[in-house]
Amino acid sequence: MTTNIRYKSRIPVKTEDSAEEKQYVGFATLPNQVHRKSVKKGFDFTLMVAGESGMGKSTLVNSLFLTDLYKDRKLLNAEERINQTVEIIKHTVDIEEKGVKLKLTIVDTPGFGDAVNNNECWKPITDYIDQQFEQYFRDESGLNRKNIQDNRVHCCLYFIPPFGHGLRPVDVEFMKALHEKVNIIPLIAKADCLTPNEIKKLKDRIREEIDKFGIKVYQFPECDSDEDEEFKQLDKELKECTPFAVIGSNTVVEARGQRVRGRLYPWGIVEVENQSHCDFVKLRNMLIRSHMHDLKDVTCDVHYENYRAQCIQEMTSKLAQDNRMESPIPILPLSTPDAETEKLIKMKDEELKRMQEMLNKMQQQMHDKD
Repeated sequence: MTTNIRYKSRIPVKTEDSAEEKQYVGFATLPNQVHRKSVKKGFDFTLMVAGESGMGKSTLVNSLFLTDLYKDRKLLNAEERINQTVEIIKHTVDIEEKGVKLKLTIVDTPGFGDAVNNNECWKPITDYIDQQFEQYFRDESGLNRKNIQDNRVHCCLYFIPPFGHGLRPVDVEFMKALHEKVNIIPLIAKADCLTPNEIKKLKDRIREEIDKFGIKVYQFPECDSDEDEEFKQLDKELKECTPFAVIGSNTVVEARGQRVRGRLYPWGIVEVENQSHCDFVKLRNMLIRSHMHDLKDVTCDVHYENYRAQCIQEMTSKLAQDNRMESPIPILPLSTPDAETEKLIKMKDEELKRMQEMLNKMQQQMHDKD
């Protein structure tokens, strides 16, 4: 019988005799210990961006993290993109904010969807994600597990063109090829091309098609019952806002006497961080301030575990097959009935007895000759 007893340790109140300190154990400081250790170690996050060229992927990434990761990139002309293959390019940058260090890795996919023939253009991307899972699995199964480098892709921002009537076939096939491997967050690129009413209609259409084709995009976790009402309201707004309609800009312009990042048009200014203009702020808050850790948890607990279970199953099946081919003695199946099992065991016993009798006779004959 197991008895569960719940104790409540009280935080000590400083008194002259310090009697309360005797009732204080100290494990209430564990969150602070974890926080200090995490801050000292630093954090890492791998973000993949995918979509056709010209969708503003590079600009949005620079806007999100206030950095410039694409200083030396080369833009291809139309002729060079006819037979272009998909590349995988990694950019890594160390960012520090208020003493917290973040190692950010951006995985870019130039060439995706740009060629005339886009048949299976997502294959190099799925292969790359699997390679990172495989490398992590090897490191985790090795002897030196102390300093494992986590290069698994934690999130994929997929850019959907603002023109058209929803998802294209290449969009559907890409997301279906990746939705079991990575957290997909669909974005409507260059949202300043559309009116608010057009954005709303396009969002509704994309949500309907995602459900229709069974595409599994990243699902926001449910709020805990003890969360405050403000957080619950923000979470509700994020869920209703997907897919995010975004605008990126690295240009600082003058608006209402203030300098803001945005785009200057003859008819006015589009501000990147104005929530009435686009969903950039909501995306940044979700990706960095509220759900970055959950994206990593889902990657580890769901996508990587599925890959790991599949690898172990394949290794077990291969090992069993090799044993059956190499073993001269038949292996009894687990589902063999008891009667049949006893019969086989009895036959083996009789065979061993006959061999023992023959051996005894041979030894006797050799002894008689001597």
